[in-house]
Amino acid sequence: MRNLIDFLSRHSHWLLFLLLELISVVLIVQYNSYQGSVWLSSANAVVGKVYEWRSGLSSFFSLREDNRQLTLRNFYLERQVAQLSRLYGKATQDTTAAEKRFLHEMENYDIVQAEVIGGTINRIDNLLTINRGRAEGVAPGMGVVSGLGIVGVVIQASAHYAVVLPVINSKSRVSCTIRRRGYFGALRWYGEDACTAYVEDIPRHAHFKRGDWIETNGFSSIFPPGVPVGVIEEVYNAKDGLSYRVRIRLANDFSNLRDVCVINNKGAEEQRQLIRTANDSLKQQRRE
Repeated sequence: MRNLIDFLSRHSHWLLFLLLELISVVLIVQYNSYQGSVWLSSANAVVGKVYEWRSGLSSFFSLREDNRQLTLRNFYLERQVAQLSRLYGKATQDTTAAEKRFLHEMENYDIVQAEVIGGTINRIDNLLTINRGRAEGVAPGMGVVSGLGIVGVVIQASAHYAVVLPVINSKSRVSCTIRRRGYFGALRWYGEDACTAYVEDIPRHAHFKRGDWIETNGFSSIFPPGVPVGVIEEVYNAKDGLSYRVRIRLANDFSNLRDVCVINNKGAEEQRQLIRTANDSLKQQRRE
């Protein structure tokens, strides 16, 4: 203890200097907007790099499990594609029609591969961080998916990182439909469990059952149609009694989410501009 006191007394002037420097930096950042923005940008870059290093270390130790899951998933998808091609070929007498249609639809989208390097799953408003940004073509408003299904929407992007609003966020809204049924509703999450969510406003005359798949309907400019969302587990009556509310098991396990793809709809801006023009026209008609 005496040695510690002696050390502090000998170097008290340096310790006082460091304390005053720290207080000065805090005051500059807090009361000057430009310096504050520079500090936040630098801090975000450092945090992003730390997330990336930690993610790389975790990836190294989980490669065996990831490879096993990818192999099983590829086998499942190959069987599913082969079965769908046979069924479509029997119905249309054209075994290449399904493939041609899929390729034509995907020509409107650019795909950017990315990794989830940070985020939360146990809050009401969760966020994810991915290691791709504006330098790689990622921008706010783009959809994010994995090999299993929908993940969320990009809301912020820096040079090399982006923040994703996942479907396990109370502010997330995704229009989706019941596969092969045609009825659609809105996907919402209320913070109960990172593995489950709800689809609301399904009409009362809809016919479906537990075990049916929920997928994107392509109504928005963010996601293409047919991206898996989850499987129906339970069906409830809505509070107003005019529609159904279903609980679904999400396709993605957000606690083990790593490899994702950012989807850029090349025609999204044209669609948004068309909607803005239509809304402006309606407002003008109301004024007249």
